[in-house]
Amino acid sequence: MSIEAHGPGLLQEVKMADQSLLSESALGWCIFAIVFLVILSFCWVYIRKYQSRQESEVISTITAICALAIALITSALLPVDIFLVSYMKHPNGTYKEWAENNETRGQIEDTVLYAYYSLYSILLFCVFLWIPFVYFYYEEKDDDNINKCSQVKNALKYTTGFIIVCAALLLIGAFVPLEAPPNQNGTQWEKMQYLFEELGNNHGVPALSFSISSLTLIGMLAVITYRAYGMSVLPLNLIKGTRSVVYERLENTEDIEEVENQMEKIKAKCEDGRPLSSRDRRNLQEFEDKLQVLQRRGRHLEIAESHCCTKVGSALRPLKILLGIFFILFALLFVVALFISNLDKALHSAGITSGFMVFGTNLTNPLNELLLTLQPVFPLDYVLITVITMYFVFTSMAGIRNMGIWFFWIRLYKIRPKRTRPQALLFLCMILLLIVLHTSFMIYSLAPQYVMYGSQNYLLQSPMPPGNNTTWTTKTCDADAPQDECTVTRSYLFLHKFWFFSTIYYFGNWVFIGVFLIGLLVSCCKGKKSVIEGEVEADDSDMSEDEYVH
Repeated sequence: MSIEAHGPGLLQEVKMADQSLLSESALGWCIFAIVFLVILSFCWVYIRKYQSRQESEVISTITAICALAIALITSALLPVDIFLVSYMKHPNGTYKEWAENNETRGQIEDTVLYAYYSLYSILLFCVFLWIPFVYFYYEEKDDDNINKCSQVKNALKYTTGFIIVCAALLLIGAFVPLEAPPNQNGTQWEKMQYLFEELGNNHGVPALSFSISSLTLIGMLAVITYRAYGMSVLPLNLIKGTRSVVYERLENTEDIEEVENQMEKIKAKCEDGRPLSSRDRRNLQEFEDKLQVLQRRGRHLEIAESHCCTKVGSALRPLKILLGIFFILFALLFVVALFISNLDKALHSAGITSGFMVFGTNLTNPLNELLLTLQPVFPLDYVLITVITMYFVFTSMAGIRNMGIWFFWIRLYKIRPKRTRPQALLFLCMILLLIVLHTSFMIYSLAPQYVMYGSQNYLLQSPMPPGNNTTWTTKTCDADAPQDECTVTRSYLFLHKFWFFSTIYYFGNWVFIGVFLIGLLVSCCKGKKSVIEGEVEADDSDMSEDEYVH
C-alpha cells in the first residue's frame, strides 16, 4: 500500500523526516568541509614552519602537506561515522522512520565504508609509493654527477621494494581466511573457490584492513616512542619556561674566554719554534671547534635577545603556565582513561584469542562517558575528537622535536624550525601519518563504547509473569546487544577484523603508559631548556648558520 493511501498526515511526517535527515547530513558535511580547510591550512603552516628555506623543494613540500592532510582528514571521518549510526535511532531505542528499512541503513553504511576505502587507499599510496619515491629522488639529487633521468630511474628502483611489501600485505589480508572453510574435507580447488567467494563477498575489506592494521603497528611503535614522551615534555616545558637570555649570554661569554685562554696556553708551547705534539694539536683543534660553536651560539643569543618573539613570550608567561597545566591534566585524563580501559579488558574480556573483547561496560571510563554525553549535541563530540587529534599531533611533534628521527641507536635527522631538510620533512610526515593512523585505535582504547555504537540505545523485553503486560527497558548498546538492534560503526568493523592486531594493541597500551610515566619523571628532573634550544649544534654547517641569520 502506498504512503498516500495512509492519508496526508503520514505523508507530511515522512517529508519532514527526510528534510530533517537532509539538513542534519548537510550540516555534518558542511562542518566536515570546514574542518578539511582548517586541516589543510594547518598542514601548510606546519610544514612551512620547519622546512629549510635554502633546501626547499616544491615537490617535497606538496608531498608532505598532502600526506599529513590526508591522515588528519581520515581521523576527522571517525566522528561523522559515529554520528550517522547514532542518528538512526531515537533516544528511547527505536529506529527513526527513515531508518527502519535495512536497505536505507545499508546505503548510509556503504557510503561511509567507501569513504574509508578511498582515504585508506590513498594512505597506502602515500606510504608505499609517493613518499618513498620523492624521498629517494632527493637522496639521488645529492649526487652532482647524476642526471634527472637517472634520478627517476634509481628512485623507482628503490621504491619497488615498498610496492612489493604493499602487494604482499594485500595478498595476505585477502586470502588468509578469518574462518575455517565449511567443507574441511573438500579438495584444494574447492577451498580456493571458497577464499575467492569470501573475497568477493567482503568487497576486499579484509585485504585493505590487514594492510592498514600492519601500518598501524608501526604507528604504535612511533606513538610509544614519540607521543608518550611528548605528552610529558610539552606541558612541563611550558610550565618551566626557558632560561634567561641575559644570563645565557653572560655564561656564553665566560665560556668563550675560558676556551680562548686554553688555546693561548697550548699555542705558548710552540713560541720557541718547537712543533706541537699530536695530543696538543688534537686538543687545539677541539678547542677551535668548540670556540666556533660558542661564537655561533653568542650570535643566536644576541638575535634572540633583540627579537620581538622573546619579549612577547616573556609577557605571555602566565598564559604558558596555564596552558601547560591544562595539557598535563589532559594527558593525565588520557592515561587514566587508557588504564581503566586496559584494566577492564584484563578483568572482564573474553581472552587473548578474542583480541581482549569486552562484553558490556564494567568500569566507568571518564573519557567514554564525556563523549557519550556530548555526542547527541552535534558537533560537540566532533570538536572534541578534532581537539584530541590535534593534541596528539602536537605532543608527537614535541617528542620528535626533542628526540630527532632515529633508526635504533643511529640519529638520522634533526627537526628544527626553518632548517629541516626535504628528506627529514618526508620522514617527519611519514611518522606523523602513521601516528595519526594509530589515533583511531587509540581513541577506541580510550572510549570503546563510543567508537563502536555512539549514543545508540535499544529496547530489551523484560521477563514478566504469565498474564501480565510485556514491558520494554531501554538499554545502552554494547557488545551484548542484538545485532539487528545496534549498528556498529564502519570504522570498528574495518579496523578490528583480525583479533591478533587488537591483542598487540592491548599490550602496546601498557607499554605506552609505562613510557609516559618514565618520560614524565625524566622531564621533571631536567632543568629549564635554553631559549635557543636545538638551534646551535657542533655539526651545523656554515650554510645552515647563514640561513638562520638571514
